[in-house]
Amino acid sequence: MKPFTLRDALTAVDGRYVGNEAALDAVIERVTSDSRDAGPGALFIALKGTHVDGHDFMAPCIRAGTVACLSEREPGLQERPAIVVDSTLRATGALAAWYRGRFDIPVIGITGSVGKTTTKEMIAAVLGERYSTHKTQKNLNNELGVPWTLMRLEDGHQVSVVEMGISDFGEMRRLTHMVRPTIAVFSVIGDAHLEFLGDREGVMRAKGEIFEGMDSDGLAVLNGDDPIQRKCHPGMRRVTYGLSEGCDVRGENVRGLGEAGMRMTVRHSGGVFEVSIPAFGSHLASAALAAAAVGLELGLSGEEIARGVARYQTVGDRARVIHANGMTIVSDCYNANPNSCHAAVDSLTQLDGKRRVCILGDMLELGPRSEELHREVGEYAAKSGIDLVVGCGPLSRAIADGASAIGADVLYFADKAALLAALGDIARPGDCVLVKASHSMAFEEIVRRMAGE
Repeated sequence: MKPFTLRDALTAVDGRYVGNEAALDAVIERVTSDSRDAGPGALFIALKGTHVDGHDFMAPCIRAGTVACLSEREPGLQERPAIVVDSTLRATGALAAWYRGRFDIPVIGITGSVGKTTTKEMIAAVLGERYSTHKTQKNLNNELGVPWTLMRLEDGHQVSVVEMGISDFGEMRRLTHMVRPTIAVFSVIGDAHLEFLGDREGVMRAKGEIFEGMDSDGLAVLNGDDPIQRKCHPGMRRVTYGLSEGCDVRGENVRGLGEAGMRMTVRHSGGVFEVSIPAFGSHLASAALAAAAVGLELGLSGEEIARGVARYQTVGDRARVIHANGMTIVSDCYNANPNSCHAAVDSLTQLDGKRRVCILGDMLELGPRSEELHREVGEYAAKSGIDLVVGCGPLSRAIADGASAIGADVLYFADKAALLAALGDIARPGDCVLVKASHSMAFEEIVRRMAGE
């Protein structure tokens, strides 16, 4: 990170200083909430977690040479110097917002219901062909993860790609105050966090708070395949991407290559070029088109964009393909909502095998329409020609019922333990098997059992 003084931090968070005045000129070289990383050059932020309170580690951090602590309580003699604030979480955001202001570079904010991390990785891969690119690590995309992301910016970075995830109204407004994107990119607006946001229009309103933190000369990059986004006019310049007629950056002649990925022609106002996506999943076409739109905006050529797309790598358990015990297993256990489940089913149908099997678990935070949306996923899988639909979990009874109503072969298990006990009779050599559920269902265990890991 770019060093700053303790005095700068005090001003940024508008806190109350406790300690020797001379220490205010000390230089901070990194910010951490992990006491194991405390020591010379560090500002230790005492955050309250579910099981651990960082305030309990202030004294040992100071003894280890930490510049100061940022805390919510008056420090003792062994915990000085310190900056005292009402909320260390809010203060972390304020510090990140101040730190972001030290960089005059393009900042791309990524939001949406489905595909944020994939889109972030694809855009970063493309921009990396020309620029020194900073990006969100893993999925640190919430009110704590975004500040840590921003404070990893360094002098040499020429562009930043920041993933911004929310689940309720007001959260995006706070994130945008920190990030201040120059370009906002939307993936898909879908049925996610409906427990808090109500419906897709509510999701769009909550995500659309991102525009409140942007200058009028900013750019909105919107998914032209999404009816809700097509109607969005945010009061700034906008570019649409997608496979539909009328998109400014349009994908044509999409050719699936099975688990090897896909090829596609990209057409825009300046010409056409070909891209090859080296990963499995039909949703990757949208991510590549979003990356192309951002790349074109920032001056990249078609050749540079194509090279960047070709460098894309799948992150974690997002459509990860595993060959084991004679089966092709698609591990997509990171998260699930109706839109991502439909896309995963579509992708599975592109694979060749004796049978196509979907093992689907509960999708959480869907609100009052949860049963209906689970049922629709089962119906969709059955209509797509899936040979066996397996539901697992209390909410997934509706998935099984929906698939059964369409005439598919169906199995249902009330919990994961029952499914694991029967797994040897479900998946067979030659099968292509999709495993997908919300992250808290921990379906990675099913994948490990199938793969013999």
